[in-house]
Amino acid sequence: MKTSGSASIVAALIFVACGQHQDVTVVKLGHGLDTNHPVHQAMVFMQERVYEKSGGTMWIDIYPSQQLGTERQLLELLQLGSLGMTKVAAAVLEGFAPKYKVLSLPYLFRDEAHRFAVFEGEIGQELLLSSEDYWLRGLTYYDAGSRSFYTKAQPIRTPDDLQGLKIRTLESITQVQMVNALGGSATPISWGELYTALQQGVVDGAENNPPSFYTSRHYEVCKYYSLDEHTGIPDVLLISTIVWEKLTEEEQAWLTEAALESAKHQKILWKAATEEALAAVQAAGVEVIYPDKAAFREKSAAIYEAYRDQPAITDLIRRIQAVTPVIP
Repeated sequence: MKTSGSASIVAALIFVACGQHQDVTVVKLGHGLDTNHPVHQAMVFMQERVYEKSGGTMWIDIYPSQQLGTERQLLELLQLGSLGMTKVAAAVLEGFAPKYKVLSLPYLFRDEAHRFAVFEGEIGQELLLSSEDYWLRGLTYYDAGSRSFYTKAQPIRTPDDLQGLKIRTLESITQVQMVNALGGSATPISWGELYTALQQGVVDGAENNPPSFYTSRHYEVCKYYSLDEHTGIPDVLLISTIVWEKLTEEEQAWLTEAALESAKHQKILWKAATEEALAAVQAAGVEVIYPDKAAFREKSAAIYEAYRDQPAITDLIRRIQAVTPVIP
């Protein structure tokens, strides 16, 4: 939708707020990303598609940049029904829906095609619905590419270079295990606090995908970016089951369709944003490093052994590894 169309939507909602239109279903969505991030842009696309599909009777009100809280806090608000929707990294869902921990395992996916085949297939849908018992219904995945290490004072060329470094991770047990297994000291910190933590030396580095490294401006502090691509953790778009059950079947269908359409749109945005981010951080003086991934893969393999006594996760690992992308 063009800017003029978005402006007309906003104008229409002003009238709604003034009470001239009573039959509008408004669902609030909070998330932690900057408005320049491609995932936020995809959610704006979804917002517009819901409005169009519903003929102006349904609207998603988006609150970015942690205006309503951290990812964990937003999930808790969804469970209470105090917030309608959110977007969080799948790793953060581990503490709410245990099966999601499988997506945080290092080098789980062979390549991008394998990753998409899992997310868009039977296993991906199973995981999205696995959180319903915890009042969280997954609607779709947003591509978050691959996560890699970035540091302030020294480059990461081999796992040994992580020794003694405090590395920020998501609030994820699996992420903590991975960083510790590679020799670093995992330090969970919320996304909104990370820039200051890097500046002040609370942590020596972090790990994330190129667009997030760029839009967060962490490249201003960290001048080494090592593309070891250890994980392919997606973002997950969720709705509170309390809110979901209040929607009519027609509203549920509009929202589901718009979410899936936004995920397809986001893939295009993501690819362009990744290329732009890598070019921009290098222009800003960041050294982008392409290490031998084999050493990282080998050193982190022991994490898989820890799940041998968890049959549900072991079975998911086996099924994911068996997925074969369909070549069009």
